[in-house]
Amino acid sequence: MTDVTVDDVMAELAALEDPRAREVNERHGDDHGVNLGQLRAVAKRLKTQPELARALWRTEDTAARLLAILVSRPKAYERDELDAMLREARAPKVHDWLVSYVVRKSPYVEDLRQAWFADPDPVVASAGWALTTDRVAKRPEGLDLSGLLDVIAAQMKDAPDRLQWAMNHCLAQIGIEHPEHRARAVAIGERLRVLEDYPTPPNCTSPYAPVWIAEMVRRQATA
Repeated sequence: MTDVTVDDVMAELAALEDPRAREVNERHGDDHGVNLGQLRAVAKRLKTQPELARALWRTEDTAARLLAILVSRPKAYERDELDAMLREARAPKVHDWLVSYVVRKSPYVEDLRQAWFADPDPVVASAGWALTTDRVAKRPEGLDLSGLLDVIAAQMKDAPDRLQWAMNHCLAQIGIEHPEHRARAVAIGERLRVLEDYPTPPNCTSPYAPVWIAEMVRRQATA
């Protein structure tokens, strides 16, 4: 399906608008009313369309940008284009999907990780930390894990919410994947107590790092 226009897609998204979905999405900071399952179904039908993706992104509409991400070809974007997109992506879901579905598959991922990691904008920095957490888990060679723990110990407690969440994920991942740093990661979590009281549904693991680390290590031991 290659002859669809931006107007066609925007009309379809408008028809999918659901007040109940908008209410749920807005509670998480996302200003759109399209059910994500329906959005994925539209993307599956459209398939990969890089130019349509760029045109949808330019609308600045949150649902359209989510769809743009789903129909993107990650390697079609230049490094500076991805940097600009990340800085424009203020809705949490757009930000998360852009990092997860596009940047992680880009040839510029390591360059962008380093550029974003210490950015003064905490939302941009949170993307750098998310990509660093990927490396902690999958390609830790060359990372200074002790240095990362130093930064987390000094800055996570007072970091803005989204940056704090990303730093906490990195802390937990270091503790889970790297036994030589586990005791220190747990100790930092216990001292800072970040997300200790986060409401966690039954049968889900708390994001509080000491609990998270202990549970994942237990699962690894019994796998």
